[in-house]
Amino acid sequence: MRAIDPLLGLAETKCKDHRMQRIETDADISRGLDALVLLDRRLGPVRAMAGAIPLRRSPAGFHSLASVIVAQQVSRTSADAIFNRLCRLVDPFTPEAFLSGGESVMVQAGLSRAKQRTLTALSVALRDGALDLERLDTFPADEALAALTAIPGIGPWTAQVYLLVAAGHPDIFPAGDVALQTAVGHALGHEPRPPANQLALMAETWSPWRSVAARLFWAYYREIRGAEAAPAT
Repeated sequence: MRAIDPLLGLAETKCKDHRMQRIETDADISRGLDALVLLDRRLGPVRAMAGAIPLRRSPAGFHSLASVIVAQQVSRTSADAIFNRLCRLVDPFTPEAFLSGGESVMVQAGLSRAKQRTLTALSVALRDGALDLERLDTFPADEALAALTAIPGIGPWTAQVYLLVAAGHPDIFPAGDVALQTAVGHALGHEPRPPANQLALMAETWSPWRSVAARLFWAYYREIRGAEAAPAT
């Protein structure tokens, strides 16, 4: 394996050691961006265009994962409105309180049937101890993804976004995210936008900093489209 410049802060470019430093601070973002430009020179102009790259971190737990589930396949504005209503109706926002609220609360909040089923399955798993969100950041990314996608209704995009924003995994890239597909396609001259499988292959170039690359391209999307598409935190 090829050794790299100490600037990258890791022993090897393709290190998959889950004990590598989490993305916790703005300094981690800056370090990752410097590393990405060295790994792929095409990202220099992308970085210049993208402007400020937000950290985008939220506390691990039910609240954060539920917000990602609500954001599936809806606009940022709609997701925020639905989740805010849900949090007002379920207070405190815990798995137990969510289950106690029942179907009427979910309908009042505006949750689709599919999201009702997913949040119910998640709440049951957390209540019964089948899933421990607080420990996921100690797992390798593939094991953490497997634990999350074992919950009915949680797919790869939801699991990847949660691990990126709440667990701080440094090497996660949600290739199924339409905004990321659009941003990468625009920035790197791939039209129409690359599909998820192609983008996942492209993103391998940016390992072990794919989570910073995702933040970079979300910020780039904001600049080219004038709208925020990154997950809320």
